[in-house]
Amino acid sequence: MRKGTTTKDSKRARLTRSPYFIYVLISPLFLILLGYVIFPFYQTFIQSFVEGSALSNYRRFFSLESTANLEALWTSVYISVLSVITCAIVGVAMAFLLERYEFPGRKILSILVLVPMALPPLVGVLSFTFLYGESGIIPRGIQHILNLEEVPFALKGVWGVIVVHTFTMYTYFYLTASAAIKGLDPSLEEASTILGASKWTTWRRVVLPMLTPSLVAAALLVFMIAMASYTAPLIFGVERTMTMQIYLSRTNGNLDMAATQSTILSFVSISFLIIMRWYQNRRNYQNQSKGISVHRTEVKTKTLKYVSMVLSCVGVIILLLPILVLILISFTTDGSWTIQVLPPEYTLDHYKALFTDERTWRPIWNSLQMGFVATVGNIIFGVAAAYAMVRMNFKGKALLDILIMVPWALPGTVVAVNLIAAFSQPSIFSFNQVLIGTFWILPLAYFVRHLPLVFRSTSASLMQSDQSIEEASRSLGASWWTTFRRIVIPLSLSGILAGTLLAFVQSIGEFVASILIYSTSTMPLSVAIFQKMYAFKFGTACAYGVLQIVLILFVLTISDKLSKGSVGSAI
Repeated sequence: MRKGTTTKDSKRARLTRSPYFIYVLISPLFLILLGYVIFPFYQTFIQSFVEGSALSNYRRFFSLESTANLEALWTSVYISVLSVITCAIVGVAMAFLLERYEFPGRKILSILVLVPMALPPLVGVLSFTFLYGESGIIPRGIQHILNLEEVPFALKGVWGVIVVHTFTMYTYFYLTASAAIKGLDPSLEEASTILGASKWTTWRRVVLPMLTPSLVAAALLVFMIAMASYTAPLIFGVERTMTMQIYLSRTNGNLDMAATQSTILSFVSISFLIIMRWYQNRRNYQNQSKGISVHRTEVKTKTLKYVSMVLSCVGVIILLLPILVLILISFTTDGSWTIQVLPPEYTLDHYKALFTDERTWRPIWNSLQMGFVATVGNIIFGVAAAYAMVRMNFKGKALLDILIMVPWALPGTVVAVNLIAAFSQPSIFSFNQVLIGTFWILPLAYFVRHLPLVFRSTSASLMQSDQSIEEASRSLGASWWTTFRRIVIPLSLSGILAGTLLAFVQSIGEFVASILIYSTSTMPLSVAIFQKMYAFKFGTACAYGVLQIVLILFVLTISDKLSKGSVGSAI
């Protein structure tokens, strides 16, 4: 018995030490990426060409006679670039302020600054509409107090979209910049000051270049999310964006034009990814000194203390208002709120319906199910891809990295159109089944969209762990699988958990891809909120939104607890 076991173990050891073992590991990854990233993209590209007149759709797109598509392209790029700039200004400024200065109200601001993370884009648009729209609480309130004939202001047009984008997305810049600022060595800035540089020069020539990798990562994220924005432009009266044009082409049955628009939008998004990567490589500075991180400077002047207290209170109100207004309206009786400043009638029926009415509960259950299925796939393939990229050398490594990140460089609308083009008919990758209209198409979309989150987060954890521990385990006789299970997973657990829970949260709130490929039986929570809003059932829509926020806050809290616990156990 022992001899047989020893022979099996030796065969397994020879297999895992073989130079070809890596290809056994990565072949499923390449197959998944080929089937659900490259194949759908290729099908969309092919569909954009009409038989007999190969470039007719592209001629129509760029035609000067009908400029709707060109206007949509320009508006989408314009909004996305402005969103990146405004989010960078707010996010980096907040990170610098909260990490470098100690002032009254800093602690509560440092907690509340992350509140927008709990607001999915669709819910954020909903709350800003109720607060600052033409019939919003604040404009109507000012009109009523000052007895004006019209509201004094209202969020609308491109700048309304930019304000919503900035509020809901600045946290991406804040988180990355905050982490980078914590690690900056103050001796570099001190040396710059001693050599006669002004504070502005020091910021521009020393601090900002050190933040480049973090800023590029956040810029990519914000640009892609802004390009995929659908609800904010629709609500605030921006008539033409690429996402809206794709949706209209799809719903009108013009699938060839939808494919053409998606292909062009893909080209723009991937071009932005390449430009930002090029810029990062040119401006990639690393901190080689051994100095300690900078300490916060306390605000001591009385005047500045009072100013900081007032501004902190204003900041707290601004950050909490969107969530508070959602909670308020979630108790409103549908149809009762018309021209009043505040809703006149309230009820608990919306929350009762969430858990007692099957039709109301169904979208919640759908989102939880589909998000769970997609996240399980993200864990399996995201962790495997991260391990292969960080710990192994093989031919095609750069290609694998690009293929994994391509879905993140594509707006959700494009991913949805790609899946429609690929799986509206049977194929080998759908096991000879039509996936459109089934339960599986939405989890597949979520899986493709959020695979890079688990991959990047796990990669970062693996890069920080010492590979010699794994080598010691193998040298003591442990198999590759035992080492992976007992050493690699525990050491990188914090990164895996962070990426996994973020992917799950994103799946619950995903709207842009969902609106194109959902069916009546698979309607997710985000689409249900959208439909209730357009049916003027604001109370039900906001009750859904509050539940979504609670779910996200719960997941983020669990993520924080588990991450700290995993770090402690690893140590």
